[in-house]
This record gives sequence, C-alpha cells and structure tokens, in this order.
Amino acid sequence: MSEENIGENETETPEVEATTGEAEGDSPFAKLEGELEKLRNEVLYAQAETQNVRRRLEKEKTDASAYAATGFARDMLSVADNLGRALAAIPAELREDDRIKSLLTGIEMTAKELDNVFQRNGISKIDAVGAKLDPNRHQAMVELPSADAEPGTVIQEMQAGYMIKERLLRPALVGVAKAPDA
Repeated sequence: MSEENIGENETETPEVEATTGEAEGDSPFAKLEGELEKLRNEVLYAQAETQNVRRRLEKEKTDASAYAATGFARDMLSVADNLGRALAAIPAELREDDRIKSLLTGIEMTAKELDNVFQRNGISKIDAVGAKLDPNRHQAMVELPSADAEPGTVIQEMQAGYMIKERLLRPALVGVAKAPDA
C-alpha cells in the first residue's frame, strides 16, 4: 500500500465511527434507560440472593435446634448399651431369685426410661435384622454363610444403630448373609 492510501483510510475511519454511533441512538435518554435496566437487574439479583441467604439461615437455625443434642445423645448410647449388656448378663435362674428381683426391676426400669427419653427426643433404634444391608444405616462387620437368608440380608446385629430424627446417629454393626460355600 502507498502512503496516500493509508492516509485516506485513516480519514475514512472516523467518519464511519461517527456515523455508526449516531445510527445506534446513543442519546442520553437511551443511555439512561440502559443504565436503569442494568440497575433493575442488579436489584433483582440482590433481592434473590438476600432471600436465598435468609432461607439458608432459617434452615441452619432449624437444624441447629433439632440436632443440638447429637453429641450428648451419642454419649448416652453407651449408657443404653451397658444397660442392655447388664440385663443380658443376668442368667435366667437368678432372675427368679427374690433377692435379685428388685435390682433387676430397677435396671429394667432405668433402661425403659432411657428408651422413653430417646423417643421424646427423636432418637430411634434402627431395625437391622432381616433388612437388606443399607450402607447409610448399617456397617457390615462380617459375612456369614446362610442357606436361609438371601445374600445381602442382615442376619446378626452386634451393636444397635440409632437415628436422630432423619440423621444417622450411629450405624448398626451387623453380620450379613452370603451364599453358602458349595
């Protein structure tokens, strides 16, 4: 290209830009409308975000109050386990002895009261034996060959599992059926 052509192109460019700017309607009114629309959208997004934050905080508040006792409840599960073990350890012949009956009755009443407290606070025992293995509620400790139960079915419970409302408090430790060896 020659220098004359370059000079001509440079002078043509500003004219094209000026014409284009006028054609788009860059009047102050149009600019203000564009800014107004942009600000409206920003306000709508801010309102939506505020509403989402408010909902999230409300849910967190509800969850915090519903599950505040989770740590304490977990600690109380060992008490329930020990009471159950104490009751299971008493042989049948001692259960009939008049000297032991009142002690046994006291332990049974304590265990029953603990179960009532659990129920009032939304803590429930997981029914494991006979159910299909659910990794969200059960922890398989051993596979046992069984001709009677379908593979994957819980056939033994080693430690009870518990839920607090809809959340897992402690999984049930279980033995799961497998196909018998041939």
